[in-house]
Amino acid sequence: MPSNNRNGAMATYQNVGVSSGITDADPHKLISMIMQGVLDSLARARGALENQQVATKGEQISRAISLVELLRSCLDHESGGEVSRNLESLYEYMSTRLLMANANSKIEWMDEVASLMREIKAGWDEIPPDARALRQTDPADAQGGPLVGSNEVIGSC
Repeated sequence: MPSNNRNGAMATYQNVGVSSGITDADPHKLISMIMQGVLDSLARARGALENQQVATKGEQISRAISLVELLRSCLDHESGGEVSRNLESLYEYMSTRLLMANANSKIEWMDEVASLMREIKAGWDEIPPDARALRQTDPADAQGGPLVGSNEVIGSC
């Protein structure tokens, strides 16, 4: 992983208000932290909307969108294959849905995105440590295609 991409990802994450533990995070942990940042921002946006704090709601939804877009920018479509392409579509949907939730002040749309992110994060966090490393296609496997580790899906984030 090129250090300039990792540093850029870390800087973006720090700019949206979460900095503890990021300096020492491996790529897998960094993605998990970004996902948690989305969830935290959505929880704050929900609370702000419930308390009629429109500006805070907008700021928190904007932070969540920025983090979703960061996740999207980290995808490696060449190595990640179908998983990466599916996440790209899902992240695009989530960003669009959050834009609409912000414009229309719809808690249920924020909750929908939070639910999707919780599901993605749960799956991400369950990847065993030995499956997190970059792996190559097994040449003996004529049908199977590449074995995808988490670093292949996220690319150089």
